[in-house]
Amino acid sequence: MTRHALPDDGPFIRPFLVTAGRTRPVQPTLRVDALITTLPAAGSARLTFEAKQVADLCRTPKSVAEVATAIGVPLGVARVLIADLVAAGLLACGPVPELDLSALERIRELVHAL
Repeated sequence: MTRHALPDDGPFIRPFLVTAGRTRPVQPTLRVDALITTLPAAGSARLTFEAKQVADLCRTPKSVAEVATAIGVPLGVARVLIADLVAAGLLACGPVPELDLSALERIRELVHAL
């Protein structure tokens, strides 16, 4: 059995430390495609390193999934961080536009073609 070496990108922080052990966001309805935007109050707030990363990134609207990818954390961790910042009034969660029936049918056709 061989072990694969991980690239040394700096110190590794376990995800549960970032979220204080929580696995569920305070806002359970936060969708992965929801658009998140930083509010002005975030500029003067004292934030953890990860929360500051999220606030800086969301100065232009980003989805929850984009935030997770950009800061390099699992999706669940990003959801907890974002929900905390929304609850604190530092981020806004915009409404997610619903796909119309023709778009859903086109997606189904593309998936079926795979």
